[in-house]
Amino acid sequence: MHFTINGQEYDAEVDIRTSLLDLCREHLGLTGSKKGCDHGQCGACTMLVDGRRINACLTLAVMHQDDAITTIEGIGTPGDLHPLQRAFVRHDGYQCGYCTPGQICSAAGMLDEVKRGWASHVSGDLDAPELTDAEISERMSGNLCRCAAYPNIVAAVREVAEA
Repeated sequence: MHFTINGQEYDAEVDIRTSLLDLCREHLGLTGSKKGCDHGQCGACTMLVDGRRINACLTLAVMHQDDAITTIEGIGTPGDLHPLQRAFVRHDGYQCGYCTPGQICSAAGMLDEVKRGWASHVSGDLDAPELTDAEISERMSGNLCRCAAYPNIVAAVREVAEA
């Protein structure tokens, strides 16, 4: 199978039942995305596929051969952090850090959704959603943090959204 992940081309020979998360972690060495629950409930495995957020533990790799896949490794690097990564550090939005890759990928996807004008369940104006703390919390609700760093995560996302 052939994949484009973080702008790099990969060929992999894996079982067709292999999840996208397991492909990245176990076969390609991209271990930034985490396996939290392996049931799509925690969001630790969140990646971007063609710019949209997905739980990589719930989708088969074979389904995404022609897609542009972005993992946390494609968001920023230690020498060149993405604005979301810098904001997470500044606001202590990472605590233990296990959920952070999924949180950051989800936040990047969510900010793009807002830019496109996509409303959420709590959007007051469906034609022009405003990114309030409640809106950020709702949009990020698929990503759990066992350390309960939610206020810090919301502050980090808000900072980037306002910049």
